[in-house]
Amino acid sequence: MAWNKDVETLTGYVSHIVYQNTENGYMVLNFACGEEEITCVGNFHGVSEGESLELEGEYANHPSYGRQFKMQSFRVKPPEDTESMERYLGSGAIKGVGAALAARIVKKFKEDTFRIMEEEPERLAEIKGISARKAMEIAEQVEGKREMRQAMIFLQQYGISQTLAVKIYRAYGQETYHILKENPYRLAEDIQGVGFRIADEIASRVGIHPDSDFRIRSGILHTLLLASQEGHTCLPMETLTRRACELLGTCPEDMEQHYRNLAIDKKLMIKEIAGSRYVYMASFYYMESNTAFLLKQLDVAYKAPEDEVMGRIRAIEEDTGMKLDGLQAEAVKEAVGNGLVIITGGPGTGKTTTINTIIRYFEMEGMDIFLAAPTGRAAKRMSETTGFEARTIHRMLEINGGMEEDGAPFGVSKTGEGSPDMRSSGSARFERNEQNPLEADVVIIDEVSMVDITLMHSLLKAVAAGTRLILVGDVNQLPSVGPGSVLRDIIDSGQFHVVRLTKIFRQAAQSDIIVNAHKINRGEEVALDNKSMDFFFLKRFDANVIISVMLQLIQKKLPKFVDAKPYDIQVLTPMRKGLLGVERLNGILQQYLNPPGDGKREKEHGDVVFREGDKVMQIKNNYQLAWEIRSRYGLAIDRGTGIFNGDMGTISHIDAYQEILTVEFEEGRMVEYAFKQLDELELAYAVTIHKSQGSEYPAVVIPLLSGPKMLMNRNLLYTAVTRAKKCVTIVGDDRTFREMEANVSEQKRYTGLKGFIA
Repeated sequence: MAWNKDVETLTGYVSHIVYQNTENGYMVLNFACGEEEITCVGNFHGVSEGESLELEGEYANHPSYGRQFKMQSFRVKPPEDTESMERYLGSGAIKGVGAALAARIVKKFKEDTFRIMEEEPERLAEIKGISARKAMEIAEQVEGKREMRQAMIFLQQYGISQTLAVKIYRAYGQETYHILKENPYRLAEDIQGVGFRIADEIASRVGIHPDSDFRIRSGILHTLLLASQEGHTCLPMETLTRRACELLGTCPEDMEQHYRNLAIDKKLMIKEIAGSRYVYMASFYYMESNTAFLLKQLDVAYKAPEDEVMGRIRAIEEDTGMKLDGLQAEAVKEAVGNGLVIITGGPGTGKTTTINTIIRYFEMEGMDIFLAAPTGRAAKRMSETTGFEARTIHRMLEINGGMEEDGAPFGVSKTGEGSPDMRSSGSARFERNEQNPLEADVVIIDEVSMVDITLMHSLLKAVAAGTRLILVGDVNQLPSVGPGSVLRDIIDSGQFHVVRLTKIFRQAAQSDIIVNAHKINRGEEVALDNKSMDFFFLKRFDANVIISVMLQLIQKKLPKFVDAKPYDIQVLTPMRKGLLGVERLNGILQQYLNPPGDGKREKEHGDVVFREGDKVMQIKNNYQLAWEIRSRYGLAIDRGTGIFNGDMGTISHIDAYQEILTVEFEEGRMVEYAFKQLDELELAYAVTIHKSQGSEYPAVVIPLLSGPKMLMNRNLLYTAVTRAKKCVTIVGDDRTFREMEANVSEQKRYTGLKGFIA
């Protein structure tokens, strides 16, 4: 056969499957084509050894494995002679039929074998070794394979990929035909990987009318899902109507009727807040209302004589050498005397000293204390500053299984249907909950500004009444990436014990990072004269010049200055797009910080090239992804599941043959990604300021030039500056810096937790 790049057709049979991914159907197989045996790769879902196929595709030269045929499409050819029939049946494709039994079946029925199986399966019982029951099982398997292939052909005529077609058929079976023709929008509700837009495209091809009730209902739910990705848990009814009509291209006249119908079906809820009507996905409504209830349940008073409490605080001060100011002592007293306490304050205000004192106080009482934070980095820092083990909230709650759906928050279906306990197909659950609460007397959570409503709700369900819960965070940080404004809503409700730490301690006051962060937060002018030892502003007004300066800083100047590797110096930028956005910066920084080299394997995925040695970040919660920590000899010494949005690591190995990319995350956790999972990773030489929440880096470099006013605000600047431990360097336009200092506008989040609490 000629070796060229044109599309070619091969006819033959599968002689051996070398590698198989059962989830997406990707295979590497040996294909017998005449006298030649050819290595073929592609998605051969449902194909077994021995099957006769006709393939279309092209030859390609793999850098490691040589010449391969890349299959683009295939069709199964019914076995045309007794030899191919026997080969197929004896391959293991039909459970319970081995080579010897296959030979007897074909010897008995000859060329009529497959007709007998489909039309007169009971006749298989005529063969020694096949009972009537086994005959029907064999026939059912043959029929099932045939039905699945017919469904694949049916679905692919509507532009549905083979991988997605398999998911659809597995979900609906023979109902697939009816659902696709009657209401393809069910796919958006039921199947991971199908959003409204894909369902809408299929519906258009099927001939569903744009004014279909199914379409409008699905569009409303999709609009609420998109709003949750902006941080909202609900939307004002008029805002939802406007957004949904823009999405659907329809008029708003009948929207209220659809809202009522969806509410009757318990897929959304309508609540009046301050005289306006707000629309929720049902799950968020239950989460916020139940979160408010659980917070109030924990808010109980404990008898604690003040002189006795202060005596213990003084004893701890003498024993540790720590000295608390009035507000810190007040925070400790509140924690002792109440079931729920919120401690908030900026950098350098003594949150760590306060937490340490609280821990030692309750330790003297013989209480069991759990410490946790939203991210691995934040938990690690909490462990280092307290000397006690701290875990991520997910690990403390004992995460088990699943991956979030298409941007739907943990525990929320794409339709928002169900109660707060529902779990969408394939998503995760926490082993610790109201039936199996945490076995602790005191639970302390740090960096609570990062906690969204779904995680807070799951946490509270696992904290039994009578357990003290202490929430610590900086309310002036950016809100959580996920939906909700939990810390701010809890504080603003005015219903709980809140201590605000405001004093900057002497040691912290020697750091211009901390001093300037507080100035930014108060709206005071920050000096940009570069007389500082840890806060610098380099004025540059051209994007390419800014990038050149950043490279100089990362490669040459900052590593020595802060005693760190270039890898540990983090670029934080306000935006994803644009000349100084994450996407462009990562491509440029990769080119200089980890250029191509001999022996460095690469994998191209979309517009990104992943290379061994690259710094990468997980960009969605995957509760199912397995990790292991290995010894120096490569043996697993610890295992677990769950890699989360914002976790950063390094690509250690790329295996093109097995299509696996291995990333080493913090604490030596090794994770293997199938190539099809690479949408979950992105380069992380530069990350958005939002994604940096809860992290601390030896040095940060912040490019500032221009950007949308709603984004470029004081809150964002404050968060970026407080990510640095030893040095902040801002490169850019000082006018933009001044505008951000002065800009107190924040994108409003529509949430209802404060109202539910009050």
